[in-house]
Amino acid sequence: MKTLRLILGDQLNSKHSWYKTKQDNYVYCMFEMRQETDYVTHHIQKITGFFAAMRNFARLLKSKGFQVEYITLDNPKNTQNLVENLNILINIFNIEKFEYQLPDEYRLDEQLLNFTKTLAIPSQAFSTEHFYTKRFDLKTFFKDKNHLLMETFYRHMRKKHNILIVANQPEGGKWNFDKSNRNKWKGSPYIPPYKNFDNEVSNILELIKSKNIKTIGIFEAHTFEYPINREQALSQLKYFCENLLVHFGDYQDAMHTKEVNLYHSRLSFAMNLKLISPKNVVDTVLNYWTQYGKHIQISQVEGFIRQIIGWREYMRGMYWAFMPDYKTLNHLKNTQPLPDFYWTGNTKMNCLKHCITNSLNNGYAHHIQRLMVTGNFTLLAQIHPDEVDKWYLGIYIDAIEWVQLPNTRGMSQFADGGKIATKPYVSSGSYINKMSNYCDSCLYNKNEKSEDNACPFNSLYWNFLFENRNALKDNHRMQMMFNLLDNMDKNQLIKIRARAQKIIESPDEF
Repeated sequence: MKTLRLILGDQLNSKHSWYKTKQDNYVYCMFEMRQETDYVTHHIQKITGFFAAMRNFARLLKSKGFQVEYITLDNPKNTQNLVENLNILINIFNIEKFEYQLPDEYRLDEQLLNFTKTLAIPSQAFSTEHFYTKRFDLKTFFKDKNHLLMETFYRHMRKKHNILIVANQPEGGKWNFDKSNRNKWKGSPYIPPYKNFDNEVSNILELIKSKNIKTIGIFEAHTFEYPINREQALSQLKYFCENLLVHFGDYQDAMHTKEVNLYHSRLSFAMNLKLISPKNVVDTVLNYWTQYGKHIQISQVEGFIRQIIGWREYMRGMYWAFMPDYKTLNHLKNTQPLPDFYWTGNTKMNCLKHCITNSLNNGYAHHIQRLMVTGNFTLLAQIHPDEVDKWYLGIYIDAIEWVQLPNTRGMSQFADGGKIATKPYVSSGSYINKMSNYCDSCLYNKNEKSEDNACPFNSLYWNFLFENRNALKDNHRMQMMFNLLDNMDKNQLIKIRARAQKIIESPDEF
């Protein structure tokens, strides 16, 4: 039976069972499409990286004897639409069956489901064979539970997969070493240089520009520095274990003006394209720690593994548990537009200037920069979640909706009313100062609340508490802050709120 198999741009798993044996009756297809480059405005490095990894994967399959129809963006046969491209190949090759791997984005899942209903030939969907969990495992896991805590799920995953478990108890005596993962980096210890793969992408860049694809960010180099195939991803993982794991946990929340990556693994792009699996990552880290790294504290290892089997799997599960309604939630009823400086980095607030400029330059920022700087500001400034989603989905090279949406709309913007985050992730300038050196060279005073030189985060923070009191009054984790708000001098609060309103109305002036 002549079968057409679709491979999406984030399904580059060379270890998938599809590729165990070569069979002549299968045609594999991959498409570079305006459908995917244009549904949101992406960072130019993101589009370039995806195309580079896709082309590399197609070459790998062809080298192993598989028949691959790879349709480039400028191919005259390319309709720039997934369904239309598939129909053309089905007719050209007299296809008798259509197969695909389950997409991780809801919009593509719906598109392919609707497409298969129109076919006169049979179709079949397969697992991507990537995640620890299945698509709806979390929906089942949390059924009849009052709380949807990531920590509960994380402990379950540790036990189920026997990860850092000794005699059914957590190795090291704790499930979570998060309190050991909050150190500020002050210039030492030494941070090894990041690993740059120098993947040549000049032709892809020229193609993107020639087709006038709207992008954000910059790409001054003509090489893509992140892994674009499994071998590079494994090399990156090895480098992380040997050079960065030793201090990952200590400084995973730290931020610094002179450092982009600190001790982070830089594996998220490769993992989200499925070049390397989470199990591969976790097993490699544990094996290295067991064989060579007993000098490395368990807090470093647990902190990293928690992000993989806890946070990452949890976010995917929550995405599928609540879509499609999740994408429309706006619990705090925020309505403001995204400030222009999110597209330029032109702001006097040093923390935002640094994090946004870094994002525009590199298509990257680590989780605390995303959550407690750029996301913190948009929540405090009452930006509509739709606008925040589009920015996060577009600007980061590792952003795919299954992981971006629950992180942004849920964890960062509290737009789901607490399904993911047990409280809003908001703070004044004091947290940013605690975890970074951004405040040291900032125009604004981190200690002031209402004066003209007061840190905007301070005014916005107290205003947020005041304006969202009713929406958050039943959240026990917020009670201490509400008590502080109640004890604040009323005249001071009036001044704070007046300054906050100026910032909300004209954020680009700050």
